[in-house]
Amino acid sequence: MNPTIGFFDSGIGGYPVVREYRKLRPDDEVLYTADWEFCPYGGKPREVVEARALLLTERLVALGARVVVVACNTATAAAIDTLRARFPEIPFVGMEPAIKPALLNTKTGVVGVLATANTFDGRLYKETSSKFRGGVRIITAVGEGLAGLVERGVTGGPEARAALEPLLAEMLATGADHIVLGCSHYHFLKHSIAGIAGSFVTIVDSARAVAERAAAVVSNL
Repeated sequence: MNPTIGFFDSGIGGYPVVREYRKLRPDDEVLYTADWEFCPYGGKPREVVEARALLLTERLVALGARVVVVACNTATAAAIDTLRARFPEIPFVGMEPAIKPALLNTKTGVVGVLATANTFDGRLYKETSSKFRGGVRIITAVGEGLAGLVERGVTGGPEARAALEPLLAEMLATGADHIVLGCSHYHFLKHSIAGIAGSFVTIVDSARAVAERAAAVVSNL
C-alpha cells in the first residue's frame, strides 16, 4: 500500500505542487487542505500563521498523512521549525523562494524576488539569499493583494496587470533577468508576469522542486 502524503496551504496556492507530485507518484494517496477561513496568510501575524499550520498538520496526521508538505511559503517561514519540533515522527517538506538557482544563473547580476513580508522575514529566505548572493543585487517586492486576486480567479487581464506592474517596475528597470516567485499563489500569475517582463526574464517557481523533494522523502519511508 502506498503511503499517504498531506499538503496544506492557505488556499489554492499549493495545488501546483500537488499537480507536480502526482506526475511523479500518481498512485499515492494525497490529502490537501486549504485554510480558506484565514486566507491569505501573507498579511497575518506570524503567531497566527504558526497556530494555523499546527492545526492543519494535526488534521492531516489524524487522517493518516505520513509526510506533510507545507505548500505555502509564508507558513514555511513562520512554522516549519515549530512543526518539526512538535511532530518529530513526521517528515516535513517546506517551500522557500527558489532564489538559489536565480542567484547562480543570473547574467546581469540583478535578481528580483516577489514574496510576502513574512516570507522575506523568514530564516530560510535570509540564510539562502545570504549564502548564495555573492555580488548579485536583489530587488524585492511584497506582493500585497496578489494571493487575494488568485483566490478570486483573477490571474490575467487588466486587473492582474495593474496589480503586477508597480511591483515589477524596479526589478525590470534595474535589469533583473530572473524573477523569483516567493509565494505559492504566484504560480498562477506566471503568464501575466512573463507578459510584463518579456522573454529576456526567467520566471523562477519552486513547485516542481518541492514536488521532487516530497517524492524523494516518500520513496525513502
